Amino acid sequence: MTATPALSDPRPLVERAVAQVAALIEAVPAERLGDPTPCADFDVRALLEHLVAGAHDAAQLGETGTVKRSAPPADVADDGWGRAYGAALARLTAAWADDEKLERPVTVEWGTFPGAVYLASGVVLESVTHAWDLSQALGHQLPLDQELAGLVLGPAQRFLPAERRGDEVPFGPVRPAPEGADAYTRLAAWLGREVA
Repeated sequence: MTATPALSDPRPLVERAVAQVAALIEAVPAERLGDPTPCADFDVRALLEHLVAGAHDAAQLGETGTVKRSAPPADVADDGWGRAYGAALARLTAAWADDEKLERPVTVEWGTFPGAVYLASGVVLESVTHAWDLSQALGHQLPLDQELAGLVLGPAQRFLPAERRGDEVPFGPVRPAPEGADAYTRLAAWLGREVA
């Protein structure tokens, strides 16, 4: 993302994006943990593992500037995913509380960026995308924040152009979105999800 006044401090967007994910996680009944999601690599349980590990990774980046990928949590009870994600978010919030960290470079597998760029293009995009995945898996139980999807669609198209698919990029080919589709549907299609 480019630096704009609205995104110079992306932490309010991070807060909105992860709060949406947290609400969806709280809505997951234990009997749905084995259900598929639109992300072919994950059933619901695996997606929750990915979200918790990702929040810990983002916290580690705020703490140290680098990350060694967290292993998916192995000891979370079926009814404990909300607590596990909440604990990861508390660590994430604390790790990025210092304003100076927004300027500090962090290194991830797709490059080295100021912390603010990582939060906006990494954490927000990941959270918004997987909120859609989880919402789809649960049958759209909660409304999604359309503004968030609109804010990350352009950066997703810049950072993940159609020709950069396969190999190390974990997204399938761009799919068509129906005419008049909302921002989430267009984002999901851009990231290779089947939205028809």
